[in-house]
Amino acid sequence: MGLDVVLAIFFSFIIGVIFGGMAAFLSRRMMINRQMRIAERKAARLVAEARLEAKGVLYETKHEAEKVKSLAEAEYRERRSELQRQESRLSQKAETLERKLEGVEHRERNLASKEKGIESMHAHLEEVRNKQLKQLELISSMSSAEAKQALIETMEIEMQEEASRRLREWEAKIKEEASKKAQEILSQAIQRCASEVVSETTVAIVPLPSDEMKGRLIGREGRNIRALEQATGVDLIIDDTPEAVTLSSFDPVRREIARLALTKLILNGRIHPARIEEVVAKTKEEVDATIYTAGEQAAYQVGVHGLRPELIRLLGRLKYRTSYGQNVLGHSVEVTYLAGMIASELGTNVAIAKRAGLLHDIGKAVDREVEGTHAAIGADLVKQWDKSPEVVHGIAEHHGETDTTSIWGFIISAADAISGARPGARRESLEGYLKRLKALEDIADGFKGVEKSFAIQAGREIRILVKPEEIDDLAAMRLARDIVKKIEEGLEYPGQIKVTVLRETRAVDYAK
Repeated sequence: MGLDVVLAIFFSFIIGVIFGGMAAFLSRRMMINRQMRIAERKAARLVAEARLEAKGVLYETKHEAEKVKSLAEAEYRERRSELQRQESRLSQKAETLERKLEGVEHRERNLASKEKGIESMHAHLEEVRNKQLKQLELISSMSSAEAKQALIETMEIEMQEEASRRLREWEAKIKEEASKKAQEILSQAIQRCASEVVSETTVAIVPLPSDEMKGRLIGREGRNIRALEQATGVDLIIDDTPEAVTLSSFDPVRREIARLALTKLILNGRIHPARIEEVVAKTKEEVDATIYTAGEQAAYQVGVHGLRPELIRLLGRLKYRTSYGQNVLGHSVEVTYLAGMIASELGTNVAIAKRAGLLHDIGKAVDREVEGTHAAIGADLVKQWDKSPEVVHGIAEHHGETDTTSIWGFIISAADAISGARPGARRESLEGYLKRLKALEDIADGFKGVEKSFAIQAGREIRILVKPEEIDDLAAMRLARDIVKKIEEGLEYPGQIKVTVLRETRAVDYAK
């Protein structure tokens, strides 16, 4: 009973499970079918809505397309009408151009006919001209080229003569006026100025009490002469000259120090290296004081005040400096007087002219130590210690080394030339003098038409004899001017050189 009951319970449980599963399956299936029907209805509704929406979009698209089409057709019609108007204008222009071209062609035909007529006239005129030229050539026995050349040469000669004549008139007028005024000024300046001529050389001779002193100056193994030369920087020349020794140096200050020191040593009699150095040192101080005093005296003498001590010291050094044998300090004093007189005659500032005249050669005090011309060096030195630009200009321009020249440069240049060119003021070596005379004559002889030239007046004038058959009066003036330019470009000389061209014409006959 227990097993049967268990089996019955088991089978009933199984059957219950099966029926329960089937019931659940059926209920599940019914739920799925219901959901499917709901989904189908939603899908059908969505499809219907989509179809309605598609129909609306299609309608709007069709409406838009029709609108675009109508706009395009309107634009097309407008452009077509515009093209038609342009075509009509172009056709009108083409017709106008054709009419104009026809007119141009007609004119060209007329011009061509006229050109032919002109060419025939030219040919006729050329033929007549050639006949006339041939007749002229037969009459004159010259070709047209020769006649043209003769005419050109004649015109050139006439133009040269006319130019020379006018130039001569202008030059004579200007020279007459300028020369008269310049002569008055310079003659008054020269008459009012008088100064001594002071010359120096590059050697100094010291007398000796006896020839025995030469041995004492040389010293044991030459120690005294070496000490003296080292202390002074001067060459001591002891030769066979009786009772004298020679001091040689291009620096005049060193030469003066050596001369004074040697004179003191000879008078004292005690000569040895230590004593030599002591005496040379004292002599240097004395010479420095003398230099400063000489500068002060020169400035006081010409009435130039307010100079800086540096300028006074440099001015005093010029006492021992020479140029072409002329003492530079004496020359500067003379130029100061002349510059002041010229400035007074011209009505300009006399004080500035005198200041520039006194300092115009101050560059020569240091020109052996500094590179450059003495005018440029002097201008730089004065610019440092003198604030007057007029004075600087006068110094820098007195030799014409600058592009422009002020009135101060002309005044100082004139005064410098007067001081250096007067008789006896300067001298040069015989060799240089002869070379300058030869160079003057060579320059003159190098010009065409010159027969002979002579340098006279110590090279301050050259006289030139020309061939009268080659050089006429006007050509003689041009020759003198050309020779002056060549001398100015090729020679260096003090003062000025007068060029005189002489043309002699002789008429010779014999009485029988």
